[in-house]
Amino acid sequence: MEKPSNTLLAALPRACYEKLQPALTPVDLGFGDILYESGKVMRDVYFPVNCLVSLLTLVEGHLALEVGMVGREGMVGVALALGFKESPMRALVQGGGPALRMGAARFTREFEHSPPLRRAVNRYIHTLMGQISQTAGCNRFHNVESRLARWLLMTRDRMGSPQFRMTQDFLATMLGVRRVGITESASALQRRNLIEYHRGSIHILDQRGLEAAACSCYTPTPDAARAARMGKAAPKEKLAADPVHLDIQQAELATLYDVAA
Repeated sequence: MEKPSNTLLAALPRACYEKLQPALTPVDLGFGDILYESGKVMRDVYFPVNCLVSLLTLVEGHLALEVGMVGREGMVGVALALGFKESPMRALVQGGGPALRMGAARFTREFEHSPPLRRAVNRYIHTLMGQISQTAGCNRFHNVESRLARWLLMTRDRMGSPQFRMTQDFLATMLGVRRVGITESASALQRRNLIEYHRGSIHILDQRGLEAAACSCYTPTPDAARAARMGKAAPKEKLAADPVHLDIQQAELATLYDVAA
């Protein structure tokens, strides 16, 4: 059986994943799809494969600010694991692509009866909480250019590709700044040959240079960190072309997500 390309699922023991597999439905999420609205019941959970979901907090009922993002390293709908049926945030697809969907009732049942799944999800919730709290501090204390560099790196890690499409208006909404701030910051990064940006298409040219430009809040995902330790830059390109490929070993995944291999 081929390993799942979602990192959280790939960390599970084979028997545990095989039990979940019949309940996992492949879906293609489109850019701009709203998976949950804040305060509304979550009917499904999602395990991104090669897509990206933004977690947005709403201010005064309509102004949205990104506080977290989820890609192949995790799942969307973690509030169900904490015993809540309603989503605390809006979940918006910012990078379209494949994902695996499971009904909320089935997920809750499996979560309650599967210690490996429970440990993996709880470990991920801890990571996500760290990301959300780090983003709050980042939005308050760091300038737009360093925040944009961090955001681009986080998107790259979770999309599995250094190239993706994103408009300046959308970036401004995600970072909670004026569009002119994104224009100036993207232009500065481009002048330093760190990125190439043209008509909504972003290409990261120099990852290490972009990491140096980013604030200290940037933390790579487990598989991105492993690739960096091994001196590999190419696997990300391969991930984009081959969404079922996952360049990380089962034993290391089990360690990262605190489950028995």
